[in-house]
Amino acid sequence: MSTFREDGGAALDWVASYLDRLREYPVLAQVEPGEIRAALPLAAPERAEPFANVLRDLDGVLMSGITHWQSPRHFAYFATTGSEPAILAELLIAALNQVGILWRASPALQELEEVTVDWLRQLLGLPDGLHGQIEDGASLSTMIALASAREARPESRVVLASEHAHSSVEKAARLLELDLRKVPGDDVFALRVDQLDLAEACAVVATIGTTGPTSIDPVAAIAERCEEEGVWLHVDAAYAGSAAVCPELRGLFSGWERADSIVVNPHKWLLVPQGCSVLWTRRPEEVRNAFSLVPEYLRVAEEVASLSEYTQVLGKRFRALKLWAVLRCYGREGLQAVIREHLRLAALFERWVGEEPGWELCAPRHFSLVCFRHEGSDELNEALLERVNASGDVFLSHTRLDGRYVVRLAIGNARTTEDDVRFAWEVLRREARGVVA
Repeated sequence: MSTFREDGGAALDWVASYLDRLREYPVLAQVEPGEIRAALPLAAPERAEPFANVLRDLDGVLMSGITHWQSPRHFAYFATTGSEPAILAELLIAALNQVGILWRASPALQELEEVTVDWLRQLLGLPDGLHGQIEDGASLSTMIALASAREARPESRVVLASEHAHSSVEKAARLLELDLRKVPGDDVFALRVDQLDLAEACAVVATIGTTGPTSIDPVAAIAERCEEEGVWLHVDAAYAGSAAVCPELRGLFSGWERADSIVVNPHKWLLVPQGCSVLWTRRPEEVRNAFSLVPEYLRVAEEVASLSEYTQVLGKRFRALKLWAVLRCYGREGLQAVIREHLRLAALFERWVGEEPGWELCAPRHFSLVCFRHEGSDELNEALLERVNASGDVFLSHTRLDGRYVVRLAIGNARTTEDDVRFAWEVLRREARGVVA
């Protein structure tokens, strides 16, 4: 039987080889539903197997069912990066296997998280004094914010959000038995403040960088209304918030410093692997009132508020370690360089589309997402996207804006180059000729 060091070396070699060969794989998994399951044994083995068998079956069985989010040609949804420092940090997280049920259970977990989210707050230009915590994703962060808003104003049960807000807002409202009322968007898909009726509201969710067109709600004006009426303002900047690391982009975030809570996902555009969503609030006592429940077996002498008192999750993972690794190994300048390059590439792609006869741009571009379509019917554009994705060359996704089917190209992978974006445009034009013909 091989040793841990030998297996570890083999796993690290596998990861390094995988990252080197990303462009060789079809970006979208090329399997049918149930195909991977059918290739796996029906029961666990009776006897121990060597770890080498796991790597063998990763290559031989699972890889055909992997959609390569690490690929520089993954342009669907919001592209992401699991950077090398964060990948290594994930190994350390698993090795340490911390369970942050309270401060005593892992002082380093809690205090590193407190420090690291404050580093990020400073990098994004957010005000002093915010309480920050790391959650698994923006869906949970938003649920925590809305539960806190309900706690702060229990007689009011309405949540207001743009019609373009993320579906996690609706899911959170459903689970919390709140009434979500969707507010119409204007001609650039931003929430119409003149349509806000706060009479029964406990919270408004404003979005900077909506999932479909990355539109920007008028946060400053919304904050003014919320402050007047005593309504909790939650800002969803899960995707776009990382861009505030660049001072020249801070104008797009005007007003978010007045929010009661803000969510930013470093696992979307800040090089951290999946499972790192940062929630800040300037009203931590309401959050703690909504979630703190300390059973007898967790009562201790230390007068420390554990992070588990601010969330519905008890056993927190050591997620701060991977964010800490990224912030240290890239620094402010490195993070800014990544964001700025993605904005440059998106602007370049936007220009190509705008200059090409037969194609049209469908929404203003604020960040690194371009919404566009080929002239013609929705059916034509849907068929085009199916052909592009089936090729395996690149992977894009879609949305609907003003009732029309729109293709989205999202740039967010640190390994994406101008050649990759140009290649995506060539694939789109190639497949369009097949559809139009």
